[in-house]
This record gives sequence, C-alpha cells and structure tokens, in this order.
Amino acid sequence: MDVYEAVTSRRAVRGFTDRQVPEGVLERVLSAAAWAPSGSNLQPWHVYLVTGRPLAELKKRVGERVAAGDPWDEPEYEMYPPVLKSPYRERRSAFGEQRYGALGIPREDIEARQRAASANWECFGAPAALFCCIDRGMGRPQWSDVGMYLQTVMLLLRAEGLHSCTQMAWAKYHGTVAEVLSPPDELILFCGMSIGFEDVTVRDARIGRAPLAETVTFVGG
Repeated sequence: MDVYEAVTSRRAVRGFTDRQVPEGVLERVLSAAAWAPSGSNLQPWHVYLVTGRPLAELKKRVGERVAAGDPWDEPEYEMYPPVLKSPYRERRSAFGEQRYGALGIPREDIEARQRAASANWECFGAPAALFCCIDRGMGRPQWSDVGMYLQTVMLLLRAEGLHSCTQMAWAKYHGTVAEVLSPPDELILFCGMSIGFEDVTVRDARIGRAPLAETVTFVGG
C-alpha cells in the first residue's frame, strides 16, 4: 500500500472484529512511528498499548460508570472552543448528521445517540487500544507533535491492513484509565485509539472533507 492509498483509505472505523492483532505487528508499527517529527526531537508522546485482560478490565470499569450515569471526570484540557464559529460549527454539525444518519438515528433521539456514543468505551469491539498521554508541562507545539505521531501510527496501521479510530472520549474517564494503567501524575491523557480489523458489516459513514479551496491558498508567481 503506497502512502496515498494509506492516507485516503484511513478513516475513523467504529466497528471491529474480535480477530486478534499480532503483537509483532503492533511492535513494528510503533517502532516505525517513533520516527514521526517533533520540534527539537522532544518526542513528547507517552503511549500505552493495551490488549487482553487489562483492556477488558478497563472496558468493564468504564462501562459500569456509563451504566450508572456517573458524571464525566473533571476535564484536563479543552477539547473544543466553547463557541465554534463558522465554518467549523457547520462542519461539526454535518459530521453529526452523517454519523448518526448512517445509524438511522434522528437528531431528536438523544437516548439513541448516547447509546451509540457509549460504544467508544467498548473500543467499538476492537481487541487492541492505544492510550496517548502528554506531559503537563508541554505547550501547544508539543501537542501538535503528538498529533503528527498519532497520524503516523494510523497510516502505518493501514499499511498493515488494520484500521483505527482516535477517541478523545476516553479523556472523559481519565481517572478510570489511570486506575488501570497507573501513569505518572505528570501525564495528561489526550486520547485513546481503537485498533483492529474492520467489521465490514457495521453501518458507518465515510465523512467527507471540505473542498480544497476552503482550506488551502496557493501563492505563487
């Protein structure tokens, strides 16, 4: 698979089979992803790759909290601006319409939307999950470095015939994640990432992208 195919075939998959991902494949992906760029080579990512019993325990604990209606943990970073201006507001709204529309869930069915969202904490059935943290002392440029690292991981997974879904949703239960993974206090959980083989029977939407003219300005002679 060439890099263009990896980029264009990568998407947030929200349905995985229970087929196990070979440990050697995950090690190969993460070893190569270490070459992702970062300012002054700080490599500010701290990753936990979780499978088997620890992942099952984490899903169980968070699932119990979801079922009990426990409130989310106090946020440690702001996921989105409090007020999204145009065109970002419209793009987010269109995402919701496409995502839940593919599931046959109308906008007014809040309960069904919540049930669909709760699948995040089951990793959409994936047998492997990556949890990415960053040191509390890092600034915005280092957070962008983490983004480049995660994109590198996702493209390498595609090269291995795997799919993924990055999920900031896991940060809403960062306390429970910490109970299972025991990260040092100086780390903030940024996101999780479900990893596995796609279940092609699961209905999902391929979310479109803005026209090039909306996001790119060519300047030349």
